[in-house]
Amino acid sequence: MPVSKIDRSEILNWLRENDETRLAVLWRWADRVRRENVGDDVHLRGLIEISNYCARHCAYCGISLHSRELARYRMAAEEILDCVRQAVDFGYGTVVLQSGEDYGCSTEWIAALVRRIKNETPLAVTLSLGERPEEDLMAWRDAGADRYLLRFETSNRRLYESIHPPLAGRVSDRIFILKRIKQLGYEVGSGVMIGIPGQTYSDLARDIETFKELDLDMIGIGPFIPHPNTPLAVDTGMVSDQQVPATELMAYKVLALTRIMCPRANIPSTTALATLNKVEGRELGLARGANIVMPNLTPPAYRILYEIYPDKACIYEDREDCDTGLRGRITALGRRIGAGRGDSLNRAK
Repeated sequence: MPVSKIDRSEILNWLRENDETRLAVLWRWADRVRRENVGDDVHLRGLIEISNYCARHCAYCGISLHSRELARYRMAAEEILDCVRQAVDFGYGTVVLQSGEDYGCSTEWIAALVRRIKNETPLAVTLSLGERPEEDLMAWRDAGADRYLLRFETSNRRLYESIHPPLAGRVSDRIFILKRIKQLGYEVGSGVMIGIPGQTYSDLARDIETFKELDLDMIGIGPFIPHPNTPLAVDTGMVSDQQVPATELMAYKVLALTRIMCPRANIPSTTALATLNKVEGRELGLARGANIVMPNLTPPAYRILYEIYPDKACIYEDREDCDTGLRGRITALGRRIGAGRGDSLNRAK
């Protein structure tokens, strides 16, 4: 099948496809596109969850401001740098600094941290810190940050606003922010949730088209997994055949279609997939279009408090065991561990 010939009706047909024989065609198609465009290397990104404070009231997330019972933490700079050094020792090419939208992590504090990482290591630095003001994004880019991740979650504006209340006095327009981040010179990553209550198949097809329109460098696909202590813990979605199911299978279908639509993007096999299927979730993601894995370097004492959804995979593994296990799983698939930073081939084009 040609890579470039896939339209809205074909996307919708694949999203609704449940025949295993037909889906095997989709898996092979996505895997071939992956192999021909980004190769067999699987790049490892060291994830560091630096803070679980968040100023937002997102209706599904376990670290949002409404989680009053949650013990909050904010890692010290030296604790973060210890994790960064571990990433270097493991041979990773990138660290990802992730947090809630935490304004206690000041503009200059993050900038100073980025400068130290860039001065002391060869690593690429990815930031995933929420909808920060443009002056923050500019300062961090000037400090040396290479990439920024901001998931738009759904291209349906009404649906987005229903589960992501904005901060007072601010408009939340992630599509606009992503375009601005690209203009600032970052590699840009985004993504969506699969199966948000009220999400239709047409919404999801539009999400996949939006990936291509934004010309993203990295795209994360994950199923909707609400935290039990949030308003969306009880499904209030449509009772109809238009509601997208929040299933492992649907996540794989979107991942595969995204690879076909965006052949040179970096696409991770996410922790959420490994949470739904702890036996082979990551492997199935890699076999159906993914080329990135993000082992968690957060110290276990903090990792258990970064509970955006329940029962996350690898929550109690130490860093060495996590690294060893992931490498074994990747090589067992006949894939290689990527060397270097793993910069976006989409951007390189």
